[in-house]
Amino acid sequence: MDIATYLNAVTALFVIIDPVGAALVFHALVPAGDARHRFAMAAKATLISTLLLIIFGNYGGPLMSRLGISIDALRISGGLLLFFTAFNMITKDFEVSQSTERKDVSVFPLSIPMLAGPGSLTLAILLFSRADALPAQLSVLTAILSITLLTFVLMLLSKYVKLVIGRTGDEILRRFLGVILAALAIQFIADGIAGMGF
Repeated sequence: MDIATYLNAVTALFVIIDPVGAALVFHALVPAGDARHRFAMAAKATLISTLLLIIFGNYGGPLMSRLGISIDALRISGGLLLFFTAFNMITKDFEVSQSTERKDVSVFPLSIPMLAGPGSLTLAILLFSRADALPAQLSVLTAILSITLLTFVLMLLSKYVKLVIGRTGDEILRRFLGVILAALAIQFIADGIAGMGF
């Protein structure tokens, strides 16, 4: 396994998926009293997101190529999309009220668009496109599994995450991660422009 690739992928995925923020949203959307329902929703959302990230990450690039879209164009457009996401993370307020209704929220909004949204799916394609050798590809795959597993665990422990982080801590963390994501987005754009020979 390529450690440098793994660490780069884990950092990028952690920033865009934000497992801590996802756990806080999960805590608000799923009633706290039903442990079995909470486990089912967390497991289903994590499984769907993991499959989407791996499948789209591996086959999204070839699909784009068939549509006549180069990987460098995808890097630029993906970077712009990630930058827009980062801008919203930094500047916009996000509020979710506590739900008491027992319903299936695993696909929407937990899996799509929160965990496997446009930003993370684009990032998965970009990460796999950079991984030319098998060790690098395995590193990206392991990074996806690591982040989704961490998200699953934090969802199950979301009651305690909320107590530790609180609203202020979540605001600080989300905006800090937004700054890192913005820098990552600019790097993708710069790589795409360089790849096109400008």
